[in-house]
Amino acid sequence: MTEREAQKSDAAELAKLIDLAGEGLPFYLWRQMAAPGEDPWEIGRQRAARDSGGFSYRNSVVAEVDAKVVGALVGYPVADEPEPVDLDITPRMLVPLRELENLAPGTWYVNSVAVFPDARGLGVGSRLMRWAEQKAAELGLRGLSLIVSDTNVGARRLYEHLAYEEVAARPMVKEQWQNPGKNWVLMIRELPG
Repeated sequence: MTEREAQKSDAAELAKLIDLAGEGLPFYLWRQMAAPGEDPWEIGRQRAARDSGGFSYRNSVVAEVDAKVVGALVGYPVADEPEPVDLDITPRMLVPLRELENLAPGTWYVNSVAVFPDARGLGVGSRLMRWAEQKAAELGLRGLSLIVSDTNVGARRLYEHLAYEEVAARPMVKEQWQNPGKNWVLMIRELPG
């Protein structure tokens, strides 16, 4: 298994993986953004292929086994003084996520981490999380942060095993998105200083 920085050519895999990590929320949002007759997956691929924005290949690292992408992590630093959430342009569903992200200034924010089902159990997720930890340390950040659904027991177990602690929660805004969760949970892992 190897890790490498993602490239534009990884956009299709990145779209699938961020949707997997987001429990279908990304696809739901892409469907809302799609024009009549437009494929929501194409919206996701276009967003992954952007040169800027949180969900961009430039903020992603992929894990490969036998030259095949099996997992990915999207992450970036949260500013020491995060931008306030602009309620006029931020979709309602994303407001609680942005609010929680802003509660973790000076951290490396793991926006998403996912592994395709056929590669689970190989340690891919743990390796990607260690990559994020190294990145945070290289940048001199105080720690790492992530947001997870309160009902995603497997992911929460992994994060707790990696020394992440729950620090805040916000109710989910679902609209028509189907998910058993009630809250988004912010977890932070402090790095030795």
